[in-house]
Amino acid sequence: MDGGRGGQSASTTPRPCLMTWRRRGSISQGYEESYFGTVYTSDDRGILYSKSLERHLFGGEGKSDFTNVTSMRGVYLTNVLEEDGRIRTVISFNRGGEWTLLNKPQNVECGEDSRNDCNLHIHGEHSRYNGITPMLPLSDPTAVGLVIAHGSVGDSISSTRPDVYVSEDGGYKWRGSLRGPHHYSILDAGGLVVAVEAHPMDGQINTIKFSTDEGQCWKVYNFTEQPIFFAGLTSEPGTKTMNISVWGYRPEDDHQPMWVVVTIDFQSLLTRECGNQDYVQWLAHAREGGDLATEGCVLGFKEIFRRLRKLSVCRNGRDYVVSRQKSPCPCTREDYLCDYGYYRHENSSECMRQLDTADHALEVCLNGEEEELRTSGYRKVPSDKCEGGFTPLRRKETVNRHCGNSSQPPTASPYSETPCERCDLPGHNVTVFFILGRHTL
Repeated sequence: MDGGRGGQSASTTPRPCLMTWRRRGSISQGYEESYFGTVYTSDDRGILYSKSLERHLFGGEGKSDFTNVTSMRGVYLTNVLEEDGRIRTVISFNRGGEWTLLNKPQNVECGEDSRNDCNLHIHGEHSRYNGITPMLPLSDPTAVGLVIAHGSVGDSISSTRPDVYVSEDGGYKWRGSLRGPHHYSILDAGGLVVAVEAHPMDGQINTIKFSTDEGQCWKVYNFTEQPIFFAGLTSEPGTKTMNISVWGYRPEDDHQPMWVVVTIDFQSLLTRECGNQDYVQWLAHAREGGDLATEGCVLGFKEIFRRLRKLSVCRNGRDYVVSRQKSPCPCTREDYLCDYGYYRHENSSECMRQLDTADHALEVCLNGEEEELRTSGYRKVPSDKCEGGFTPLRRKETVNRHCGNSSQPPTASPYSETPCERCDLPGHNVTVFFILGRHTL
């Protein structure tokens, strides 16, 4: 399935997909046995698949490190297992079209042994399973651009005590925010972030940290005079609430635990409702030094959001609705993936024909009818909305030949005999398929 011909499977899924085939691998640094696989992206019909990312990491329970950053359109985050055993974090800003390493936070220094190869690496499901981090990366559509995660800085992910890092632009830039592991939650549509230390020295807590500027500065609130052994944070679904409940227990004289829940209402601290003067226009996916015509263009259009100013200490309130303005962008090669049978040269946007497919037609069997694909090597990224500009040839012609068993529904993968786990990504019109292989290294 690692080869390009794995894209020949057919499916009736009416939307783009990501598909991962899992294999068993081994990891050093004291981790349990783990798996890695290859991520494939489909066309807009979910039929033809092209390779997106190799050596994609799975945890010990078979759960993927893949994270859909819901606070920013088109952003995916995951970890890869390098051939030398290192685990490194990569991010895609265009739904798996391209993957890059994360930038190092400006306020964090690298060690002497990794100064020439230093990036931020985020802990995912694999680290949670191994007890390294208490929480997975956190984002929400109402808190535009905000991502909170545990991580480490260096040439690869570290199994030592992680710190908390925050991005306010969907993963382009990061900064160190809290020392040590924490439990965290987003409130008031991103206007308030709260955190509780995960493993205090004496095992008990009586304070909660909160920030009104997306983790740049933190204040401490003492919520009880009698410390408790922390068990968890909870709030109502969504991020519009201003309440957070801290629950835990304290031992009684008879040595039996007494469970305690303390609910904190931050409306008593943030008493002012935000007004128009508290918001600013913000262009998503903007990069420094970019072309003005394509600045902020991702998946064919750009978005300008109305966001809370960092210095505004106020509450968005329950009636807050994310405000955005969309405008289309001209098509470029960046709006296209390499089609089935093609690949993209490193450091190049041009798609080249694979040698093993150069001498035969590209055909796909769909619902018992064979289609022949005529392409110049490019297919538009699923859900891309660009207009005009670069428009390569691509058309499909139905061949009057029956294929397969038309009485049976088409399968999503040539490895359909293996277990398959499906995960819908809300807000992105994409489905992730984890195809669990049985191959052993």
